[in-house]
Amino acid sequence: MNRYCLLTALLASSALLPPLEAAHGGAMLVSTKWLAAHLSDPNVVVLYVGRNRADFDAGFIPKACFVPWDQLVTSRGGIPNELPPASQLRDLFEGCGVSDSSRVVLYGDLLNLSAARAWFTLDYLGHGGHAALLDGGLSKWKAEGRLLATAAAAPRRGHLTPQPRPEVVVTLEAMRDLSWAAVNVAGSRLLLIDSRSPAEFEKEAAHIPGAVNAYWLDDLLGKANPAFRPRSELRKRYQALGARPGTTIVVYCYSGVQASQSYFALKYLGYDVRLYDGSFSEWSRSKDTPAAGR
Repeated sequence: MNRYCLLTALLASSALLPPLEAAHGGAMLVSTKWLAAHLSDPNVVVLYVGRNRADFDAGFIPKACFVPWDQLVTSRGGIPNELPPASQLRDLFEGCGVSDSSRVVLYGDLLNLSAARAWFTLDYLGHGGHAALLDGGLSKWKAEGRLLATAAAAPRRGHLTPQPRPEVVVTLEAMRDLSWAAVNVAGSRLLLIDSRSPAEFEKEAAHIPGAVNAYWLDDLLGKANPAFRPRSELRKRYQALGARPGTTIVVYCYSGVQASQSYFALKYLGYDVRLYDGSFSEWSRSKDTPAAGR
């Protein structure tokens, strides 16, 4: 069977990528009002994900634990922002008090982009159904005049049992086939999304053939108010790009960080979504990986 026939058959049977489990049961997005009302709940763990400890110490949501960015990601083969080993991630989250039964609420720097990457990481570890992003992050919390702390207490160590889900991560080899199918297989239930800015997508770096552009920042109301747009608006945005029930969606960016935001948004909408973690950083350095838009 030639490549076209093989990939057409695989796409028709939804077998090109391994199946994912059912949608998450817990709320993926929580409001500042909800968090303020549940800070005293011992089962709620609040994590701030960031690059600068001084920014955290200047004022953080009470009971939050600082998650250093450089411990959340690693470089592999010259490709930045890859997933570290599950054992390393377990130690990181356990050190901040995360246990199997914890309800984890995430916020962080870069308009909550770092928190979105942490959410993807927890989803990879099998804990996504117990994790949520704080809608609007620290900006909204401060704008509402809510309490901030400056003295962090050492959290009690948690006990987390990772159940890694490698099926949510797309490899370079799979992405080669997916790109070919997106270009050549008519009617495939497949959508490739590049989460970078339009300038990066079209001009500066080009993109993976077959991908469409959906800038991650446009999922939010804006930089001044980094809360998510209403669910109905998000759904229309992605439907206009071709997202439908039964569509397998793969997101990427330059190094898998911006795409984590898109991954979260699409999961929030209930889509079957995966992340090409190597993203364009890996694609552009590899052999037999053409780029469109140049």
